[in-house]
Amino acid sequence: MDLKSLYTDMLLQESNNKANIRELSSPTFLELGHNPSCGDEITLQIEMNGKTIKDASFTGEGCAISRASTSMMIDLIKGKDIYEAKELTEKFIGMIKKEVEVDDDLIEALGDTVVLENVSNMPARVKCAVLAWHTLANIIDKNFEK
Repeated sequence: MDLKSLYTDMLLQESNNKANIRELSSPTFLELGHNPSCGDEITLQIEMNGKTIKDASFTGEGCAISRASTSMMIDLIKGKDIYEAKELTEKFIGMIKKEVEVDDDLIEALGDTVVLENVSNMPARVKCAVLAWHTLANIIDKNFEK
């Protein structure tokens, strides 16, 4: 299987990951994320246990890149403390904006989300990939001291 097929398969699988597309029964935080350039709109739901992300999910509408990126982010941040999640957010956004080099450390930190690196070569789709990550950053910035 070539890299392009792997990317496509992963994108399709994650964009339809029903485990992450759902309502949480008792979210600690809800945050609307909206991309006015394409109409993608998600509501990110986070359930906290202290400063640890106990569970996360999203609802809304978006393209395959937006949904896949959101689902991958959710899988990555569950069980992390809020400051680790913020650091991962900064790394992912840096990768998509080509401000951070993809090396072994970044791959280890971001896991499967690195398959979205090539979105940086499609300027119209960058906002799709980072929508959930900016939404998570908004939750953290509004509710936690730096």
